[in-house]
Amino acid sequence: MTVAIDRATGKRRGDAPRPGLGQRLKHGYQKHWYAYVMIAPVVIVLGVLVLYPLGYGMYLTLTDANSLNTGRTIGVNEIEATYKFIGLDNYADILWGETAYDRFWSHFIWTIVWTAACVALHYTIGLGLALLLNQKLRGRTFYRLVLVLPWAVPTFVTVFGWRFMLSDGGIINSALEGLHLPTPLWLEDTFWQRFAAIMVNTWCGVPFMMVSLLGGLQSIDSTLYEAAEMDGANAWQRFRYVTLPGLRSVSSTVVLLGIIWTFNQFAVIFLLFGTTAPDAQILVTWAYYLGFGQQPRDFAQSAAYGILLLAILIVFTSFYRRWLNRNEQQLAI
Repeated sequence: MTVAIDRATGKRRGDAPRPGLGQRLKHGYQKHWYAYVMIAPVVIVLGVLVLYPLGYGMYLTLTDANSLNTGRTIGVNEIEATYKFIGLDNYADILWGETAYDRFWSHFIWTIVWTAACVALHYTIGLGLALLLNQKLRGRTFYRLVLVLPWAVPTFVTVFGWRFMLSDGGIINSALEGLHLPTPLWLEDTFWQRFAAIMVNTWCGVPFMMVSLLGGLQSIDSTLYEAAEMDGANAWQRFRYVTLPGLRSVSSTVVLLGIIWTFNQFAVIFLLFGTTAPDAQILVTWAYYLGFGQQPRDFAQSAAYGILLLAILIVFTSFYRRWLNRNEQQLAI
């Protein structure tokens, strides 16, 4: 029995009917059962560690759950949960409520400023250091090792070190006082708290950007520089028309990763200020404060912040990738 496919319509012609979904799944399993067995542990782990918490968190956003009405055990007494379903009220309260600016929009604006400033500094300083280390310098390996140290040292060690240096009696204010310069309140004044947070995160994030861009520089064909130099291009023209285009793919990836990581950078802000600097909290640390840093702990609002963060990053990433694809298509033309 033969089965033909009409190319004009894409439909099957012949006596044999199209197999049902169950038959296709059964056939696929019989043919690729080994692949399914190999990926099953990964699927289970992702389901337990990612999908279940995400689904439960989305459910909590539709309730009024807090530390007073959730189920808990006190001694031998078990208290049942009494929170109720309230729909999208949490999202409406966060985005349009009476205190929406103080509770969400002010932190959202600061998070955008924090992300843009940190990623711009990461890329600019990282590119400068990568260009320097790509030259033939004596002791280049030693310089690379030293510049990677801030990235290799655990984040909590780095941030605590900066916290000690930025304290009132720390080495930074002591040095400024010795030079008869003003000594900012790094850990108390809102402006200087934000300035210090950007400074510390820049220190932690530059090595990754430097190493990534250095790898991209080393992958650029040296004959392109030789050809540009023979055509009379100066150093700036070689950088603009050879180096930057050669780093386009690496730059687009590391910038996207840098934005995602910085937007969700919990460790630097929390370890530097804890919950004592409300105006310096970005969205992710503010969500933590709502869920675990106050009484009563507002689990529903904290989970809603998490879902909003996820939605913001998904929307940004999709637009960013479309913008990159459009630029690549224009360059190809």
